[in-house]
Amino acid sequence: MVNPDGYPDYCLRCIECGKEYDIEDIYLCKCGGLLEVYIRGADISFKLDGNLEGVWKYGSLLPVKTNPVTLKEGSTPLYRCRRIEEMLKNAGVNVSVYVKHEGANPSGSFKDRGMTVGVTKAIELGKKAVACASTGNTSASMAMYAAKAGIRAYVLLPAGKVALGKVAQALMHGARVIGIKGNFDQALAIVREICSSEGFYLLNSVNPFRLEGQKTIAFEVVDEIGVPDRVILPVGNAGNISAIYKGFKELERFGLTESIPKMCGIQAEGANPVYRAVKSKKEDIEPVLNPETIATAIRIGQPVNARKAIRAIYESNGVAEQVSDEEIIEAQKLLASKEGIGVEPASAASVAGLFKLAGKGVIENGERIVCITTGHLLKDPETVINICGKPVEVEASVEAVRSAL
Repeated sequence: MVNPDGYPDYCLRCIECGKEYDIEDIYLCKCGGLLEVYIRGADISFKLDGNLEGVWKYGSLLPVKTNPVTLKEGSTPLYRCRRIEEMLKNAGVNVSVYVKHEGANPSGSFKDRGMTVGVTKAIELGKKAVACASTGNTSASMAMYAAKAGIRAYVLLPAGKVALGKVAQALMHGARVIGIKGNFDQALAIVREICSSEGFYLLNSVNPFRLEGQKTIAFEVVDEIGVPDRVILPVGNAGNISAIYKGFKELERFGLTESIPKMCGIQAEGANPVYRAVKSKKEDIEPVLNPETIATAIRIGQPVNARKAIRAIYESNGVAEQVSDEEIIEAQKLLASKEGIGVEPASAASVAGLFKLAGKGVIENGERIVCITTGHLLKDPETVINICGKPVEVEASVEAVRSAL
């Protein structure tokens, strides 16, 4: 069934009790369960022909009924990483490795895919302001799209815990940025209450419409190389792994593909509730009360989409893994120095996870693997300077420069 106006027929459906809602301005089911957008029917207007045209190429599977608020997000590069392949081959694992670099989006992270849909939905619902809690990338992206749409944006951040590059983006694009003396999970609890009382549209990943934009990562991967055997990505608030898995499922359900990759979620050791739950074969997490990691974008101890993420891992026969800060930084340097791909620390968790899973014998020879890198190197330049050191300074002479070579 397709709406006569051309947009897909959809509803919000609870992942716990299955209750369906045709109203859209809600975030949770009456039972407390997370909601997801269920596409009942759609007239698929795109072809998986290798031509990337941005997120809205796939508009026939996106639940909006108005013209999109867009900054030409999507169409991010998918790199074949042959030097990484060679390193793995030398270790006895013969695979094909691709990196989908989401840092090439307008704000420098994958969050733009979600915000183009989320802010469009805010406009459709007549909202005058949007709000979020953030470890940085969400705030930067939301501020950009709110500016484009001409509506107000409010951001809550854990004070002193967010990379300055991301804070600068939110400020420059006109958001009201408020730092709290607490962590991300506390900021999210506060902003949810503020949105309820003030009528702001919440654009954290508990909003099911925001995740709809992020599922287009799966669409673009299939558009270019078909369905891979495995997708590896960082897990913070757990929305992205949930969204990408949903994208692969929808392509299969509508007859565009015939398989689903194994979804593999990677967390930092200091912020690893999803890893702990999967390791214990549970469906619910035990929150990490004081999460700590150099990878600020995934420094989250109580991810709101944990149940969706855990189900994605179980249903796809995937795995969860944890990596140390040292492994994250090693992978960040490796991507930059061997493949020319500059990412922030959290992004490198996927590649660190690739090597860890290969070392544990989880990855099989012959697999095609896609690692998702979620944010650009310049999102967190302070960490780069701390790791790599400052430039060498010498006198302004040929001799001094030669001696420093």
